[in-house]
Amino acid sequence: MILVKTELGHQLFKDRTVRLTPRQRAAFILFDGKRSVNEVRQSSQAEQSDVDVLLSLGLLSAADAHTPPPLAQPPGAVAAPTVAEPAGAVRSAQQRYQAAYPLATQLTASLGLRGLRLNLAVEAASSCEELLDLLPRIRAAVGAEKAAPLEQALAP
Repeated sequence: MILVKTELGHQLFKDRTVRLTPRQRAAFILFDGKRSVNEVRQSSQAEQSDVDVLLSLGLLSAADAHTPPPLAQPPGAVAAPTVAEPAGAVRSAQQRYQAAYPLATQLTASLGLRGLRLNLAVEAASSCEELLDLLPRIRAAVGAEKAAPLEQALAP
């Protein structure tokens, strides 16, 4: 399978609004629409789970897809997780963290200087539990409506 970077992927990678591991960053850079997933995985030493994260965040899409890649969202807009999950599926804390972290970062970054400490706290969060602890502060800062996708991403 051949994957390409989406427009959203280019924008989020450039803005660094999504925290990626070094293997995920290396793999993302190597996806050029010419190399297969296996070639990129071998070159970047990435695992399939790293590629799955890039796909679930909407940073990559299949090269042969007939639909255009998603466009970058306007500043302040928050994307809901893009992976469709079977009804009743239980996600691990790591999966919830990987889905919620970019949303939390984007929400707190949109607050500017008044949300600097909260943004730093989100960036320091390294687990789903830590993000859950910050959720009430994020909700109070951005409002319940904007925080709803984050709450959904953190839900088991």
